[in-house]
Amino acid sequence: MKGLKKHLSMPALLAKVQLCFKTIPSSVGMRSKLPLSDCLMSALAIFSLKMPSLLQFEEYLGHENVEHNIKQLYQIGKIPCDTYLRERLDVVEYGHLRKAFKQLFALVQRQKTLERFKYYEEHYLISLDGTGCFSSHEIHCDACCVKHHQDGTVTYYHNMLGAVLVHPDEKTVIPLAPEPILKQDGTKKNDCELNASKRLLNDLRREHPHLKTIIVEDALYANAPHIQLLRSLNMRYIIGVKEGDHGYLFKTVRSSKIREKIVQEGGFKRCYRWVNDVPLSESQSDCRVNFLEYEEVSLKGRRQRFSWVTDIELAPSTVFTVMRGGRARWKIENETFNTLKNQGYHFEHNFGHGYQYLSTVMAMLMFLAFLIDQIQETCCQRFQRALKKMQKKRCLWSRIRVLFEEYFIDSWDLFYDAIEFGHQKSALTLNTS
Repeated sequence: MKGLKKHLSMPALLAKVQLCFKTIPSSVGMRSKLPLSDCLMSALAIFSLKMPSLLQFEEYLGHENVEHNIKQLYQIGKIPCDTYLRERLDVVEYGHLRKAFKQLFALVQRQKTLERFKYYEEHYLISLDGTGCFSSHEIHCDACCVKHHQDGTVTYYHNMLGAVLVHPDEKTVIPLAPEPILKQDGTKKNDCELNASKRLLNDLRREHPHLKTIIVEDALYANAPHIQLLRSLNMRYIIGVKEGDHGYLFKTVRSSKIREKIVQEGGFKRCYRWVNDVPLSESQSDCRVNFLEYEEVSLKGRRQRFSWVTDIELAPSTVFTVMRGGRARWKIENETFNTLKNQGYHFEHNFGHGYQYLSTVMAMLMFLAFLIDQIQETCCQRFQRALKKMQKKRCLWSRIRVLFEEYFIDSWDLFYDAIEFGHQKSALTLNTS
C-alpha cells in the first residue's frame, strides 16, 4: 500500500505529466522566454484548481501565497500571464498531449489498480460518446465546424469525443485521451462523431495493443462499417439499438425464435429476450450480431426498455452481464460530461479560442486534470480522506483554493492532511510595519 500511495499520489502524477510535457517540441518562431512545459503545467493548474476563467486565475495569483504554492506544488519555474499562455498553447498540436494520458494509464495499470475495472473475461468496458466544448456565433477558426441556420445565422463549434474506462460497480471512471471533432487539415467538410471514432479507436489500439476491451456505445454506432472496424481492431462491443433506426433488425428478431429469461428480484421484474446470429441490416446481411432486449418493471408499474447488439454469445448465464455492461455506457454522461460541466471544471466556458489549437488544447488539459482527480479518488488515500472530510467535491475544490490563499504550502501530503485533520489558525493581527 505504501508503494501504491507513492506512485499514484498527486506529486507522482504531476511529475509524470511534466516529463511528458518536456518532450513536446517548442514551436519554431515562438518567443521562448518560458519553457513550454511551464505553460502547459500552468494551464493544468488552472483546471486542477477549478478556476472559472483565465482572468480569475490571474487575479488569484495576486494573493500573497498563491504564486508560491502553485510553483511549489506543480513544479513550475515561472507562471506566464494569460496573454502569453494563450499565445504559446495556441500552436501546440493537441496530438502531443496524448502521451500524458497514455503514461498515466500505464502507471495505474502497473500498480494493479485497473484490476477492479475488469468486467467480462478479463475485458474492460470503454464507453464512447461525444459532447460539445465550444460554440459561438462570431468567434471561429479554420478548424471550427459550421452550422448554417434557416434564419441566416451561423454557429461555429468544436465537439469532443470522449472515451472512458467504466465498471458498473465503480463510481469513478478512467478517461483515455479524447478525440477532437474538428475540420481536418485540407478539408472543408465538417467532421463528425463517427469519423472521430475511427481515429480514436485506431489510436487506442496502437497505444494499448494488448488491452482487452468491450466498446460500449449508443445507437449512432450500430452500423456495419463501424462494427467491422471494431472486429478488425480485435475489440468486442455492446451497442445500443433503436427500433426506429433499425427496423429490419427488430422485424427479423420478431420472426426468429426468441429465448426469454424472467427474474423477480429487488422489487423489480426483469425480463431478458435474446436472439443470437441475426443480420444487422437488410443491405449488409453478412454483418451478423447477437440481439438483447431488456425490460424492467417496478412494483409501481414503471417500465424501462433497452436493446443492444453485441458479439458476446447470449445465454441465460451472460444476459445479465451484457445488460449491465450496456447500461454502464451512461457513466460517460453522468460521471464524466456532467461532472466536467457542472461539478466545478467549467468545461463549456471558453478559456480562449485562438487561431489554431488553443481551444482544443485547453479542453484536453481539462480532461487531463479530470483524469488526475479520478486516479486520486480511486487510489490515493490522502485524497480520499480529504474528500470524505469535505463531503462534496465542490467543497473540497473551494477549500483547496482558500488554503492556497492563506498559507505557504510545501507538499501535497501536508496539504491533504491539513484538510483532513485541521490545522492551527493564527489570530488576526494588523500589519503595522
